[in-house]
Amino acid sequence: MNQIIENMKTRRSVRGFNPDKMPEQELIDQIIEAGTYAPTGMGMQSPIIIAVTNRNVVKHLSELNAKVLGTSSDPFYGAPVALIVLADRNRPTYLYDGSLVMGNLMNAAHAVGLGSCWIHRAKEVFDSPEGKALLKEWGIEGDYEGIGHCVIGYPSSDAAPHVKPRKENYVYYVK
Repeated sequence: MNQIIENMKTRRSVRGFNPDKMPEQELIDQIIEAGTYAPTGMGMQSPIIIAVTNRNVVKHLSELNAKVLGTSSDPFYGAPVALIVLADRNRPTYLYDGSLVMGNLMNAAHAVGLGSCWIHRAKEVFDSPEGKALLKEWGIEGDYEGIGHCVIGYPSSDAAPHVKPRKENYVYYVK
């Protein structure tokens, strides 16, 4: 079977990371590059990716995300890296564009041997005063909406994802 298709079939969301093992920068860069090649409406490339490898900032982002969720647990599952995808609200396809970037990031992480998980609530985090302040601090200007946090890292030993069988009637053929 084609290796790309096999990677797509075997990728799973990881919900437990080794917080003490930072992925190599070369792997992070490969994942990010794959994200930049996601298809976008009319090729307009409405999304941006913010790569956060500073552990304190990742922890702060996780806390902001937990606040939206209404919990004190770590919604980033101990991941040492967060790749934040935002997209320009002025493009009619921004939500789809950003979602495709997220998919590329997760598939690329799996292809290079890392785990990943799409963490929601980026919209709420970056629409909040705290999130807007972070974007300003990072020099990011524009009308961006948070699409997702792609957390990546080395899976913890107890984080083997369960593979669910594909549901019946997933596909309908019209011939």
